[in-house]
Amino acid sequence: MKALISVSDKTGIVEFAKRLEKKGIEIISTGGTYKKLKEEGIKVKEISELTGFPECLDGRVKTLHPAVHAGILARRDKEEHRKQLKELKIDTIDFVVVNLYPFKQTILKEGVTQEEAVENIDIGGPTMLRSAAKNYKHVTVITNPEDYDIVLKELEEQGEVSQETKFRLMQTVFEHTANYDAMIANYIKEQRKDESLPEKLTLTYEKVQDMRYGENPHQKAALYKEIGKCEGSLTTAKQLNGKELSFNNINDTNGALELLKEFEEPTVVACKHGNPCGVGSSSNIYEAWKKAYQADKTSIFGGIVVVNRQVSVAMAEEMKDIFLEVIVAPSYEPQALEILKQKKNVRILELPDVCVKQKENAYDIKKINGGAIVQTIDSKLLDEYEVVTNAKPTKEQMEDLLFTWKIVKYVKSNGIAIGKAKQSIGIGPGQVNRIWATKQAIEHGEELIEKGITNGAVLASDAFFPFSDCVEEAHKAGIKAIIQPGGSIKDQDSIDKCNEYGIAMVFTKMRHFKH
Repeated sequence: MKALISVSDKTGIVEFAKRLEKKGIEIISTGGTYKKLKEEGIKVKEISELTGFPECLDGRVKTLHPAVHAGILARRDKEEHRKQLKELKIDTIDFVVVNLYPFKQTILKEGVTQEEAVENIDIGGPTMLRSAAKNYKHVTVITNPEDYDIVLKELEEQGEVSQETKFRLMQTVFEHTANYDAMIANYIKEQRKDESLPEKLTLTYEKVQDMRYGENPHQKAALYKEIGKCEGSLTTAKQLNGKELSFNNINDTNGALELLKEFEEPTVVACKHGNPCGVGSSSNIYEAWKKAYQADKTSIFGGIVVVNRQVSVAMAEEMKDIFLEVIVAPSYEPQALEILKQKKNVRILELPDVCVKQKENAYDIKKINGGAIVQTIDSKLLDEYEVVTNAKPTKEQMEDLLFTWKIVKYVKSNGIAIGKAKQSIGIGPGQVNRIWATKQAIEHGEELIEKGITNGAVLASDAFFPFSDCVEEAHKAGIKAIIQPGGSIKDQDSIDKCNEYGIAMVFTKMRHFKH
């Protein structure tokens, strides 16, 4: 029996080869792997001895040879194949142990050149892996060092590798080569600065961890990350305290983080079930926290809080008295962290690059039955705006309109957000008509409305008003300015109603549906 070993990742390869050798399996190898095994005292044959042809072109060609691939691909159960091998004086290869040039590690290096990246595209490795995987019934193919022990255990206990294991290893190979090719294709697309949606979409992700369950306990789930640095992503956050993050924790926290990234000033976002429930901005983070908390003291219970400045002791003292699922911040004062850790179950995450936004051409993907719908992320806030009423917003109102516009961008449609003095007042998410969303937002801000806090507040709508009824409700709540995309055939009805009540209205000409 023969084993062909050629690996870039040499983890565990020496011990694996030694134990194969003890089983009487002849070792064939290439390049750096050959040198490593030989240095370790393993009797190893260089690939050129098998092919009768020297490695050439700086090692670009060494295993692309009939003596290699015929030995791998030959079906042992076909007499014709056995006869041809004998005539050609080619021996079978029974084990193929290969992992590929480190393309991922190469493209992640600082300052890597395109030439260097392309040079690290493996050709012979994937070809051998695919050949061996295709002939899995007769060849054991290993690409992951974690599988060495499983193969050795079966060899040593049963004298052979089971068909079940070989079939699983086949799957591992094609997952590995698909991942590898997808990385290359995506890298080339980025290098070309090609922002079009591709004709054939192939994405690749690496598993970060399995989860206890998905959105509900009967669903399986895992967290995956994209290939790359993933700055500002939960996949790179460091967990400092609490239970393992759940599917819902991650999904909801991600939504809160994406809203937080809209703000440069000290800001706190509280989120529940994927919708913001309290948002506050201020000149210091403690004041921002107070605004976010006071905006909705009810919904924050069991919610998520994300912060774009260091969490202070004063904030921690107040947070510990609230049931929170997740807290995310770029850093924590040491004493603040100790205070928060008193709550054993709260998941405390540190994300130093919390403010880093996604690339504008990043994909937003939703699975549907039988396919997926793909779009680029909603990376814009607005391009321009137009005041369409007689009343013009004051400078302070315009600041609040833009603040509230940021919030409503991340509210499930139909979405309405009310705010004042850089504090959310009431949020109405996910209703099937806009008047219900408006009434809900007003109802959620009822406590603040009763205190007169909303008098002079502003309202944002993620899409146009189909009727003037939303303006009527806004007027009753004391709202003095509205921002919305416009574009309804009945826009003039809403404009006229605003003019009647002295409400300023701004059209953004850009909607932010979030379904």
